[in-house]
Amino acid sequence: MKYRKLGNSDLMVSEICIGCMGFGDAHNGQHTWTLDEEHSREIIQRGLELGINFFDTAIAYQNGTSEQYLGRAIRDFAKRDEVVIATKFLPRTQEEIDAGISGQQHIENMLNKSLEHLGMDYVDLYIYHMWDHRTPLYDIMEGLNQQVQAGKVRYIGISNCFAYQLAQANALAEKYGFAKFISVQSHYNLIFREEEREMVQFCKQENIAMTPYSSLAGGRLSKRPNETSKRLIEDDYAKLKYDSTAQQDSLIIERVMQLADKYHVSMSEIALAWLLKKVCAPIVGATKITHAETAAQAVELELTQEDMTYLEELYVPHRLVGVMAQNTKEDADKKHVWNK
Repeated sequence: MKYRKLGNSDLMVSEICIGCMGFGDAHNGQHTWTLDEEHSREIIQRGLELGINFFDTAIAYQNGTSEQYLGRAIRDFAKRDEVVIATKFLPRTQEEIDAGISGQQHIENMLNKSLEHLGMDYVDLYIYHMWDHRTPLYDIMEGLNQQVQAGKVRYIGISNCFAYQLAQANALAEKYGFAKFISVQSHYNLIFREEEREMVQFCKQENIAMTPYSSLAGGRLSKRPNETSKRLIEDDYAKLKYDSTAQQDSLIIERVMQLADKYHVSMSEIALAWLLKKVCAPIVGATKITHAETAAQAVELELTQEDMTYLEELYVPHRLVGVMAQNTKEDADKKHVWNK
């Protein structure tokens, strides 16, 4: 395993991050394809053996059971100061807004619940899961800064945002002396490259780490045409993101297969090796031990510039879907408030 510094922080993270959305009680959340605790623990343990020290979860994953599974496994298999744990918080609910709960209070409440789930005193990276257009940005940044000052959070990150939103947030943080976002977790892979329009360049300029999710496009970049999986069948959100562009994406996936055959490796290794040339640490959702093993092997694979061009040249623009499409709509409605 190889390690990199996570943006403007002193966190050294493995080049592969295990995404824990696939862990959690399948009867206690929105996904039916998640793993029970026994199988989740096996993957976490194997990841640690492979040198992976970076794990990403969220309070939203299976109603917090993902955090619970991860926390118990880390206590049993690792030393706390040798791993980097990231989790995320959600926007305020309408009920909280009606009850007068501020953005600062909301963040503290959600963090305390996540720490309870994890069984930890702090998290290394606390991530703003999706933009909250009904809460002033000042409240979000001050609330996060309060938790950094309290020692419950080492660094903060953001997910599902546009480059201008990240720039605005960090500018506000600098103005008031708050902690800045040191990482961004966004939708980025070989068949969805819209982040290259602005986010990639902005992050390079500011030394903000990119830790993209959906690095294998919900399994589409790892499967040959005759292969399938429970997630490919049952993950409706991934279908929303990719089904409408399946025909054009298939041309790129075909090239992933060709390079996999050329190098005698898996398709996953090709897709991840491409992404590793672009970002700090891609998040790989693992629901089998082999997923963690294959991801670790990708770190050792070096693609040539010719390989990179061959994989990239057929890409065509994709429309935004899911969380980011909603972000666009909410922003157009101008419901957000930037300053204090």
